[in-house]
Parts: sequence; structure tokens; C-alpha cells
Amino acid sequence: MKINIAAPDIGAEEIAAVAAVLQSGILACGPRTAELEARFAQYVGTKQAVGMNSGTAALMVALQSLGVGPGDEVITVPFTFIASANSILYVGAKPVFVDITDEDFNLDPSLLEGALTSHTKAVMPVYLYGQTAEMAPIVDFCQKHDLFLVEDACQAHGAKDQGKMAGSFGLGCFSFYPTKNMTTSEGGMITLDDPELAHRCDMIRNHGSQKRYYHEMLGFNFRMTDIEAAIGLVQLDKLERNNAARKANARFYREALKDVAGIVLPQELPGRIHVWHQFTLRVTPECKVSRDGLAEELGKLGIGTAIYYPLPLHQQVWFQKLGNDWGRFPVAERISLEVLSIPVHPKLSQGDLEEVVEAVKEICK
Repeated sequence: MKINIAAPDIGAEEIAAVAAVLQSGILACGPRTAELEARFAQYVGTKQAVGMNSGTAALMVALQSLGVGPGDEVITVPFTFIASANSILYVGAKPVFVDITDEDFNLDPSLLEGALTSHTKAVMPVYLYGQTAEMAPIVDFCQKHDLFLVEDACQAHGAKDQGKMAGSFGLGCFSFYPTKNMTTSEGGMITLDDPELAHRCDMIRNHGSQKRYYHEMLGFNFRMTDIEAAIGLVQLDKLERNNAARKANARFYREALKDVAGIVLPQELPGRIHVWHQFTLRVTPECKVSRDGLAEELGKLGIGTAIYYPLPLHQQVWFQKLGNDWGRFPVAERISLEVLSIPVHPKLSQGDLEEVVEAVKEICK
């Protein structure tokens, strides 16, 4: 593939940082992890952050730390990676889906009241593709009904709504998977403003222990390593620069592709800062080529694409067993048949961008 859908920005700085950790002999959850936690909390604007070994672990531990468990319900969306809903199942709770909007691919706040039951314990909006949901009505809903707010910000490092950073509205959960806007190879982070909850998250990730070999609660081995944290510290230094490159690439696409018939371009909605984890087109029935046809033809030209996500969660085999039928979430279902992500990562050259644009235009004629 000449132009990949994703390309982690890993260089000599990350290699040197990892080498330094290896030479130190402290490889597990140590001083580099503590440094990344402090710096990432400062970046997001929270008082604490707790490093994890994945974004999935961050979501699960956030829920567990809040006491979400069997008999509880968590409102979330069906159009996301499966880890969002799986984390709810992992703690014994039930995911209750509400539909998304086709403007931002995120949770539709107007549908929250209809999903509320006496068992609702939390709301988990997912910030898909690098843009937050419309947070003011979600925050108001949670406050009105005394619900926890757990942000799946795994694709939104540096995104903002009304000047407030993703991960600072409730308990923020981030992934540092290699394709994310910053990476630690694998890894995750919980951001929060509650020292007691942060301490609980720390214990859960460490086998329920705060003193070695003394265990006070059910916990897991979800610790971040110092090797991962060393990579993350370099990546955090690059994050704003790389986000700026993603924004510039998205602006180019939005201008260059605005007149392609049948292609709906992603929007950055008023008051929000989109960090363009993905640039996701909608290939509608009005286009002269199908979504899958466009992906296939771009692939023949060496241009990588991806479909995030081809099947909504309520139609995945396991979730169908929970009584979710096709037709319940029409926007998510329609969007899943239209979305196609094209390369937007910061390592693209101007020539790469122009090649992608010309290919899309030619194929869609």
C-alpha cells in the first residue's frame, strides 16, 4: 500500500526513550508511568490520571471504580468499537443503546430521556473519529438524574467542546493503541478529578492492592509499563503538532472534495475542536459508485481505506442475544452502510493528499 490509512509517528526519540528505560532496569509501572500520568492529567485539565494497559481496561476500571455492576444499566451508542459496550458487560452491567446523529456520528442527547430506567447508573458517550459529542445536554442529563458520566475518549486526544477538553467532563478514558493520535504501543489512561476514585482505579489495576501482597478488593493486572510510558511521554510532546497536521489535512479534503456528488463530508460542529483521528466520508446512494466499490478501487491504486464500523454493535452476534433487532437504531444502521475512512494521519505529504483527492474524484465520476 503506497498511502496507508494509518502511520504511527515513531522516530529516534521514542527509541532512545525506550532504551533508557531498558537500561534503568525499572520496566514495570514505575517513575515513567507516574510522569506520564501527571503530564497527561495536566494536558487534559484534570487533577489525576491513572495509566492502564489498554483503553478497554480504562473503560472497565472506570466503571468498576464507580460501583457499576450487576443489575445496573449504562446508556451508550451502538456505533462504535465493541470495547465500549464490552467494558459494560465486563462489570456485569447491561449496555442500553441509543442512536447517534448523522452530523457527528455521536450519541444523540435528545434520546437520553427515552432510555432512562430505574436501573440506569451511568452514561457513556463515545467521541467517534476525534470529535466530542454535544456535551452540555449530556452533562445536564447526568446531573439531573444523579448518573455517572464515563467518557469514551479513546479516539479524541485533544478534542474540545466549548473550550473544555475531552476527558474532563466526567471520568475520561483514552486508548494509546498504535493508530491513535498518540500511542504507547498499547496502553490507556483514565482522567478524573477525584483522588479517592483515582486511588481506587490504581488499586483495581494492581490486583486490588495498595500494599504489596495485601489485597483489599477484586482487581486485575491492568498496569501500564514504563516502556509504554516512555513512548507516551515523547508522543505527548508531539500530540499538538500532529493534531495540527491532521486538522490541516482535513481542511484540504473538505475543500477539495466538497463538490463530489454523493459524497457527504464530515463536519466540525460549532463550538467543538475536532482532532481528526479519522476522516470519514459517507458514500450515499446518490454516488455513482458504492462505498465498497470506492474502497476497492482506491485499494487498487495503493490508497488505504477502512470501514469504522461495518456492523453496529446491536447486530453483533453476542448483542443480538440481548434482544436487539435491526431497525431499532436507524441512523447507526444507515451510517454503517455508508462510512469510509480515508488517510488523514500527519505523515501524509501534500502529494499524498492530492493523489487521494484525484483518485476519489475520478472513481466517483
